[in-house]
Amino acid sequence: MSGPVAAAGMLIRRPVGEVFEAFADPAVTSRFWFSRGSGRLKPGAEVRWDWDMYGVGTDVAVREVEPGRRILMVWDNRSDPTEVDWRFEARGDHTWVTIENRGFSGTLEKQTAKALDSTGGFALVLAGAKVWLEHGINPRFVPDRHPDHHAPGWKDDA
Repeated sequence: MSGPVAAAGMLIRRPVGEVFEAFADPAVTSRFWFSRGSGRLKPGAEVRWDWDMYGVGTDVAVREVEPGRRILMVWDNRSDPTEVDWRFEARGDHTWVTIENRGFSGTLEKQTAKALDSTGGFALVLAGAKVWLEHGINPRFVPDRHPDHHAPGWKDDA
């Protein structure tokens, strides 16, 4: 795939197995990113992620999983599928996580805008995971990112 690539990285001061599980298990991921997920990320899985605060969701097709090392998936982000590659690298008792999102459609200008938006979004996801895994605090980055765009009837449970 060519074109712009969104990339984000973060050191999370937890063991690689725990950090990997936080992204593979929707019960944990929902503590810092989406509201709910329909299933665990495993090879061949087709799952749904929903952000109830915005009234949106996406379908995720898991292509590859290397436990503790990598998750490769395609997500149908607003009917514009892109590939997302998550990598987990042990650094002593900590984990370096990188995310690359590629395959944006449209003109180069639109691809670049989508890549920049995705980079910011994934940086917030990694920061949220860091705060949750290191301190047990939901930082509320996702619902607070666009507070004027919450779905009608959504009630903040903070």
